[in-house]
Amino acid sequence: MVRLPTCIEKEEYEKNLLEKKETGKPFDSGVSSDTSDITVALAGNANVGKSVIFNYLTGSDQVVGNWPGKTVKRAEGNLYHHGKKIHIIDLPGIYSFSTFSMEEIVSREYIAHDKPDVVINVLDASVLERNLFFTLQLMEMDIPMVLCLNQMDIARQKGYHIDARKLEKALGVPVVPTVAVTGKGLRKLIRKAIRVAKTKKHDYNVDYGGEVEKAIRNLSTFLESETIDIGYSTRWVAIKLMENDPEINKLVQSKSVRAIQYANHVAFELEKIHDEPSFAIIASERYALASKISAGAQKQKKFKMTLSEKLDKILIHPVYGYFTSALVIIGLLVWTFVLGNFISELITNAMSFFQPVDPALSGPAIVVLWNGAFGGLVAGLTLIVPFVIPFYILLAYIQNSGLLTRVAFMMDSFMQKIGLHGKALIPLILGYGCSVPAIDSTRILETKRERLLAAFAITFAPCSARTIIILSLVAVFVSIWWALALYVLDLIIIFIMGKIALKAMPGESTGLIMEMHSLRIPSSSVILKDTWNRTKALAYMVFPVFIAGSALIQVFYVLGVLEPISSFMAPLTVGWLKLPLFAGVLLIVGVVRKEFVLVTLVSFVGTDLSLALTSTQFIVLALVGMLYLPCLSTISILIREFGLKAASAISAANLITAFLVGGIVAHALSLFL
Repeated sequence: MVRLPTCIEKEEYEKNLLEKKETGKPFDSGVSSDTSDITVALAGNANVGKSVIFNYLTGSDQVVGNWPGKTVKRAEGNLYHHGKKIHIIDLPGIYSFSTFSMEEIVSREYIAHDKPDVVINVLDASVLERNLFFTLQLMEMDIPMVLCLNQMDIARQKGYHIDARKLEKALGVPVVPTVAVTGKGLRKLIRKAIRVAKTKKHDYNVDYGGEVEKAIRNLSTFLESETIDIGYSTRWVAIKLMENDPEINKLVQSKSVRAIQYANHVAFELEKIHDEPSFAIIASERYALASKISAGAQKQKKFKMTLSEKLDKILIHPVYGYFTSALVIIGLLVWTFVLGNFISELITNAMSFFQPVDPALSGPAIVVLWNGAFGGLVAGLTLIVPFVIPFYILLAYIQNSGLLTRVAFMMDSFMQKIGLHGKALIPLILGYGCSVPAIDSTRILETKRERLLAAFAITFAPCSARTIIILSLVAVFVSIWWALALYVLDLIIIFIMGKIALKAMPGESTGLIMEMHSLRIPSSSVILKDTWNRTKALAYMVFPVFIAGSALIQVFYVLGVLEPISSFMAPLTVGWLKLPLFAGVLLIVGVVRKEFVLVTLVSFVGTDLSLALTSTQFIVLALVGMLYLPCLSTISILIREFGLKAASAISAANLITAFLVGGIVAHALSLFL
């Protein structure tokens, strides 16, 4: 549900909205005021400025969640004016209406079935021809549309002059030039959208040539004669049948087998004429029409290499590009550990008043509430503030600036070896800071299989909490070189387990297909709002888990359940891993949060841990703590993203690997240390 602002918020918002960058005149839609609501959908390719427009229009009155039954993000908000509520949906950035990705399916189903009053198709004016390919597909759906010709400033920098009137005449769609980052043109865009939503008038000019149009007309007529209605326009269904879209084929076949047979016949006749598959014919005609329209409306006065194009000569150079990608990755790691640890120390010092109470001197209720519930709250704060927020700020920056696509392009060949492509590198790197936002950021990958493979690899990466265990146990009490050796061993394990997961999840890896949009400094408001929405959604999940999990551990402690469990685990912890008996308790509490392994160990033996553990035991405990079960918040997000079955399988793989490798290392080191 979308949160409705208070009357004061509405009044203030109406007064200031869309006036930030323009004149001080009150906003006037240009249409008569009424109280009916309007639904506007923003649609377009990725990185065309949809999110900037969405944030500008909706301000703070927006929510981000999931589409019902899907893992795809759903952003929606409200714009209020003169008693009218304009409900705005920001659809996922896509390039076509195929069934290759969940984002594409979600977008086309929403437009067809939910029927927004008007769709604002946002285009990048600097690559007009490429963006028009999707525009033509929207027009095929026969929906009320307005064309937002965004990033006109970048188009001018490249020497392009675009005649909006010629483009409007060629398409039969209202066209509004904008520069969303400054708010220029957004007043007129909303005015046009309201007018189109009110009149519903449109007369599109889409002509794919004689043979193709004849085939579309014949098939459309047949579908109408069969009274087939699956929620989409007849022309669009006819085109999709000729493209052999599996989802549309299935829907139409459930209504009429004859329609599928006739569609196959029409496609076959068209293929005989053009001597190529029908889906390729349709795509070729779209590209040809997009090229013709853009050529008629756009002229390049002079060729001018932009700063972005100059930087790309270095960023994606076959040699230098690897160095620049390495610098970006190193920068992420430095940001992760240096800034995160610095903020973490500040928060820890600020909350130094919190010290666990001694269960022997306090009542059970105090122990559970203070050590457990409030301790979980403190643990949540020390995760969200120092690590999650910086991660999301940096992730938003590299996504919106264009750096992500460059690094992904350069690292693609390496990532393909474990069934992923270059974009998976970013979530994997984020996993070295915190697994929770890293797994959440796997949504930048195209398929569920790729997201699952990436999440599986992330759970083996030593997050900041695991790093604390490694540094505190091994670097301090053994040597820094053994600590580094554990990191090297972890990289080897990630690669091996990635290979195993690839074999266990057969399927073709998708190639890296990303639009390399121009580099730019992203809007600070977009970065902050993206960060806030992601952090807010994550906090709702993490804090309850930490508070409830910590309290539950304290309940077990008060009831005396932990010690019997630890004794039950003795054959594994003492016999196989060669650890002390109390290691079972450490591993149990570490499931809530990894730092609890260290905190509980110190509470057992004091600060001089060398009195209780040998060098081999330090290394083995750190190794097992690094690899075994993810923390509760990580397991929670795995369940949310991939379901209980997948989360259980990943957790089991972590557990088995940790105990197997830990036991082997324990027995091997006992011969040398």
